[in-house]
Amino acid sequence: MIILGTNSIKDTGYDVANSLRFNSGSSDYLNRTPSSSGNRKTWTFSFWIKRTKLGVTQYILSANDASANYSTFRFNGDQIEHYEYYSSAVQYSLKTNRLFRDVSSNYHILLAYDTSQGTAANRIKLYVNGVQETSFATSSYPSQNYDSFFNSTSYVNYLGTEGGSNNADGYMSEVCFIDGTALDPTSFGEFDEDSGIWKPIDVSGLTFGTNGFYLDFEDSSALGNDAAGSNNFTVNNLTAIDQSTDTCTNNFCTLNALNPESQSNSQLSEGNLKLTNVGGNYFSRTGNIAVTSGKWYAEVKITQLGSQSQVGIIDITKATGDSWYANAIERAYVYLENGYRYSNDSGGSWGADSYTTGDIIGIAMDLDNNKVYVSKNGTWQNSGDPTSGATGTGAMYSITDGYDYSFVSTTLDSGTDPVHEWNFGSPPYSESGGETDGNSYGNFAHEVPSGYYSLCTKNLAEYG
Repeated sequence: MIILGTNSIKDTGYDVANSLRFNSGSSDYLNRTPSSSGNRKTWTFSFWIKRTKLGVTQYILSANDASANYSTFRFNGDQIEHYEYYSSAVQYSLKTNRLFRDVSSNYHILLAYDTSQGTAANRIKLYVNGVQETSFATSSYPSQNYDSFFNSTSYVNYLGTEGGSNNADGYMSEVCFIDGTALDPTSFGEFDEDSGIWKPIDVSGLTFGTNGFYLDFEDSSALGNDAAGSNNFTVNNLTAIDQSTDTCTNNFCTLNALNPESQSNSQLSEGNLKLTNVGGNYFSRTGNIAVTSGKWYAEVKITQLGSQSQVGIIDITKATGDSWYANAIERAYVYLENGYRYSNDSGGSWGADSYTTGDIIGIAMDLDNNKVYVSKNGTWQNSGDPTSGATGTGAMYSITDGYDYSFVSTTLDSGTDPVHEWNFGSPPYSESGGETDGNSYGNFAHEVPSGYYSLCTKNLAEYG
């Protein structure tokens, strides 16, 4: 799934400042145990998520006791599932037919639970992006006035795991739990009147109840802080680095988890910003936002060089198959670790420096004048200047006009696993540079050229 420039909203009305970036490989999660019982028959769970890993089981919210009894809300592969397990048997289960495989934008998911309802199908309602799901692969409902495990002092609540395994992977924001009321989506979002896109609204005025909580992730020193009260969570394996500005109101580019088609050797982590090649061959990834106009900037940290590194831009229609490498592709323009430039299997020395482990490469993509520039640790190569005159000077390449371009990495592993970490504005590593674009978006190591912008949906709505 790729976002193009028109799929964005500049003015969302209500802006969400932060999300929390979960990385399943780091066993990230939050947990708390209710100190007093709440309403076990009626509650609402609402959250926004940008998925980053597909096809595996990932727990979003669960309530577990010490005897292998639990209630869970999860992605079962790419289906959404909620069920409760007690005394070695499933008590009820709801799983969608629909698959949720978009890794380029946010889903708003809401579960409304009310077992006081006389009609069984009304006891659990599931909504995605403001629309109720009605087609289910499995659908058995709790009995009337059934007490769920949520809001019980006997069950630990976990966000992002089932209790230590099957951890979540992605960006969560606006995580809300309402104790005592089954709400519909209009309490959490609305359709934008111009674009028709479902967007969040301010939830701070809601009544959250005894065990309710609102996790806005705005305090990097206390990521489990309950912004609606005192039902705070304990933080496990998450740090200030995992606080992200990639949210449901400003969605930043990441690397595309769906390209290449085979993902086993080209591994993504840290919110699909860290690329590790473990395959002994050429593997590449593109960004999941593509543009045909505007001026865009990103950085890539060469965390481990490996045998060969290529970073630059590519026409995404050319990025197909598995073990392709960008330097051999038409309408791909890349900067190699030896200082060479390549496009369509042609290139060589052009007055640029080599780079190695620890260097940060800046890429400025000018689709208004059809040029691409690269920098090493803040110095533009080939004495370039993307802001000189009307069209800049010293570009790495003049590029072919009229195509959907995004950023690209290619790595080669022949003994040392190469690692690229991309910073499209919300880096996966500690970055003290503090440089932003002209709209004050991003946190970059080096100054963003004037007139260039980070690749995020708010900037797309204005310049893409």
